[in-house]
Amino acid sequence: MDAAIHYRIPDDWLKYDHRVVMKDLVEARSAALSLQNTPYQRDWVEKLQQMQLKMEVAGTSRIEGAEFTESELDTAISPTISADELLTRSQRQARAAAQTYRWIATVPPDYPMTVEFICRVHSSMVTGCDDCPPGQLRGCDENVTFGLPRHRGSEGGQECRKAIARLVDALNHEYRYHDPLVQAIGFHYHFAAMHPFLDGNGRTARALEALILQRAGLRDTVFIAMSNYYYEEKQAYLKVLSEVRKRDHDLTPFISFGLKGVATQCNRLFFEIKKNVQKAVFKTTMYDLFQRLESPRKRVLAKRQLHLLNVLLERQQLEVNDFVRQARAAYTKDLKNPGKALGRDLTALMELGAIRFHTEVESKRSFFRINLDWPEEITESDFVRKIRQLPKGKQFPFL
Repeated sequence: MDAAIHYRIPDDWLKYDHRVVMKDLVEARSAALSLQNTPYQRDWVEKLQQMQLKMEVAGTSRIEGAEFTESELDTAISPTISADELLTRSQRQARAAAQTYRWIATVPPDYPMTVEFICRVHSSMVTGCDDCPPGQLRGCDENVTFGLPRHRGSEGGQECRKAIARLVDALNHEYRYHDPLVQAIGFHYHFAAMHPFLDGNGRTARALEALILQRAGLRDTVFIAMSNYYYEEKQAYLKVLSEVRKRDHDLTPFISFGLKGVATQCNRLFFEIKKNVQKAVFKTTMYDLFQRLESPRKRVLAKRQLHLLNVLLERQQLEVNDFVRQARAAYTKDLKNPGKALGRDLTALMELGAIRFHTEVESKRSFFRINLDWPEEITESDFVRKIRQLPKGKQFPFL
């Protein structure tokens, strides 16, 4: 006897308690708006987008049990590596996912969402890495079960085709009366619940959710890695999917869960962009102030100190030995005592408040950290005054 919970096509494709999800919706919308209105430079965001893509691919693959190291993942998603060089199925799945996300990022906002288009997304996601027929809906007697407790997708054949067609029709009609974020999360749930393909349903559901989120304004410069959130919260993700099925497709818990994910991922990316803005302001401030030093000797000192700040800006925090190793390149020419000179320059930067030194109590490891708030804390007159009051020298024992 089949003990799995059978799928039933719902009467209402977007059933949820508006009052319950409203708080999460407001927070998600606010986070998305903050992200969209944050000033940025294009090269920063391109780097962040690569990071987000990597997180998305890793998350959507690992939810399905894929295993790879960071270097294996980098190899898998690199456009310069051929498919023949990928040794594992997990790597091939990651490569297919990366290609799919790169492709859907180029899909015009008004491109129609059809069953045929969904089959193209599935085909892109599984070709070359899964055994199921790419882009082919399940046929008669091709049934699937998944999750714990066990759930059974829509019956293969006519019911499966009917279910996906009804979902697409709902997306293009009654879904339009709901917030776009809710549309994306609701579509994700129903697609995963009916499982229209033999394999690759979860990855395809998350890719389609990403596409709908793009159309909600989370595209281009603000693509967010929702699959990374679902992977980090994997147990809660699978549990809430199951809970909605038990509640006869009442989407309330899954929509709240998904909206929390939108807010979380938007805030993470917002702080990454904000950090880059702070670094740019810091660099402008440091060059502006240090270039005001008048004497030739002070300008030589400033050149070395700017080198130290640039080294630290790249990483924001470095363990003392790593920092000294990277910084010493500027202290080997025309200096009688490079270590003493480095010590004086570090002292000066700490007295100015541009960098900070701290030791972790538990590990007893010592670090230098850039103070990204420094441009807000220093004025030109403070800078000049502190330069004049600097001690003549100080030798750190670790140098």
